[in-house]
Amino acid sequence: MSSALFTSIGVGDLTLPNRVVMAPMTRSFSPGGVPGANVAEYYARRAAGGTGLIITEGTVVGHSMNVVPDGIPHFYGETALEGWARVAHAVHAEGGLIFPQLWHLGAYDGPDVAPRNGVPAASPSGLGLSGAEAGAPLTSAQIDEVIDSFARAAADARRIGFDGIELHGAHGFLIDQFLWENTNRRDDSYGDRTRFAAEVVAACRSAVGGDFPISLRLSQWKMGQYTAKIASSPEQLEAVLTPLVAAGVDVFHLSTRRFWLPEFDGSDLTLAGWTRKITGRPVIAVGSAGITPSDFESAFAGQGAEVEGIDRLHAALERGEFDLIALGRALVSEPEWAAKVRDGRTAELRPFSPADLAVLQ
Repeated sequence: MSSALFTSIGVGDLTLPNRVVMAPMTRSFSPGGVPGANVAEYYARRAAGGTGLIITEGTVVGHSMNVVPDGIPHFYGETALEGWARVAHAVHAEGGLIFPQLWHLGAYDGPDVAPRNGVPAASPSGLGLSGAEAGAPLTSAQIDEVIDSFARAAADARRIGFDGIELHGAHGFLIDQFLWENTNRRDDSYGDRTRFAAEVVAACRSAVGGDFPISLRLSQWKMGQYTAKIASSPEQLEAVLTPLVAAGVDVFHLSTRRFWLPEFDGSDLTLAGWTRKITGRPVIAVGSAGITPSDFESAFAGQGAEVEGIDRLHAALERGEFDLIALGRALVSEPEWAAKVRDGRTAELRPFSPADLAVLQ
């Protein structure tokens, strides 16, 4: 197919062969936090299927207050990092490119939260997403420790052979908890809601150098809170984004539930479109690409989805709404999505099924 979707693009000093990105999708198949051969094969299949860039599932940085259920992969410790080095090698062997997504859950308090067993939650103001108390606010010294944990993970990513990193600043996890006024009620300098995110980016940039791409994933919505916003206008969005560009972000990854919907009243621009306009950086759009528009949660919990909307995806890319498109559920079920779309074999695309989340295939 002759489409902008299958043209190359630069992200920092890296050239991606096309505009198709594998979105992070938590899979929980890494017992003890260590990705095994099955995880390497899973990502390598998507590279072999033509995906231009793979962003891994969220991998947790090594900080004592970052508590996750078993099966969530770690990005710290010799054994886990050896596992991730094998993943990167397997993807490269298929001609692919891969970033780990670096993640700190902070004071996430959703229904799938791991037992903390007395470990306090890391939070800007001692509040979880629900508004319930979640321990004491992070001290300045603890904030420094968290920032250092991201920087160490970034340096390790470069050392073991990844092509860049993504920082998880979306969905109500720790970086996003600082960005959101409901969870950041501090009265010190970190009450400037962009400061923590910018310091994490700057520390990672210092750790990896200027030629290693950094992606930052952002969202308005939070887990279970789909009307939440960190910016209610283009002006507020610009105030969030400008310090992040200055800190060293190469590409922004804008997580929405439906990538084509306008973000602010009075404009047809999407969140990705506004971010591209404000920052001048490449942007990745994501949200129900490659599947039937559906209720966001029911599509994970038993309502199947059919493949459609590829023409709309092409049109949005070609009119400059975004530079790259990320697919999550569609690539879980169809590793060859990019190759089949490129070759005009859309009738062969396997539609997403929630049953596919129970296995790595």
